[in-house]
Amino acid sequence: MLTRQRKELLLARLRQDGQIIAKSLSEELALSEDTIRRDLRELAAEGLLQRVHGGALPLELPPSPAMGNFAERQRISSDAKPAIARAAAAMIEPGQVVFIDGGTTAVQLARALPHTLRCTVVTHSPSVAVELAEHPSIDVILIGGRLFKHSIVAMGPSALEAIAQIRTDIYFMGVCSLHPQTGISTGDFDEAGIKRAISAMARRTVVLASPEKLDTASPYQIAPLSQVSAIVVNRDVPEALLQPYSAMGIGVVRA
Repeated sequence: MLTRQRKELLLARLRQDGQIIAKSLSEELALSEDTIRRDLRELAAEGLLQRVHGGALPLELPPSPAMGNFAERQRISSDAKPAIARAAAAMIEPGQVVFIDGGTTAVQLARALPHTLRCTVVTHSPSVAVELAEHPSIDVILIGGRLFKHSIVAMGPSALEAIAQIRTDIYFMGVCSLHPQTGISTGDFDEAGIKRAISAMARRTVVLASPEKLDTASPYQIAPLSQVSAIVVNRDVPEALLQPYSAMGIGVVRA
């Protein structure tokens, strides 16, 4: 198959399916995955699609504004995040072991935990740990590693090793993007891997989804939506935007 024919086929498949998964398509077409990825890179350079980890998405899918730095993200959905945090805090039962992710909504969640709550919070976020330093009834386990300054969380091999030793009841995950077709995604390849590892050790994964994150895509997929137990959203989010998630059996908690 000529290069031009391959690219036309890729664009046709993108229009038909709404996404391209390089591994699956390479097996279907009996082409190497490297060839598919190279074609996708060239099509992205021509402005014809959006490259993401593992494949491609249509250009019309907007990028997430949540990919800015920590200070910028604090100004986004500043009214919605405390409400989402309070709703998430109400999901925690006494005695549970809970992993709280990094990010601005996660910090709000730490602030929202009642002083009467007795549980263990595991986190790789120094910001979350500091918020809980004076909490009278919560034990805090802080995961260490190399500081990823964008999200102010620990990453790297030592963080992954520690994460693999702790099974949690709930993982409150912060994401850059949430979309019915592309799942949950973020803007950094290594951070996506850390989040996957935390989710794999959790009985339930709950995504904290402030409004700007819905129906957007970031370059690196964390996991498909089948791994998400529930999402916590602001009560003002239109029902039509949430219906695809409910249809997948994902619990939707309105804050």
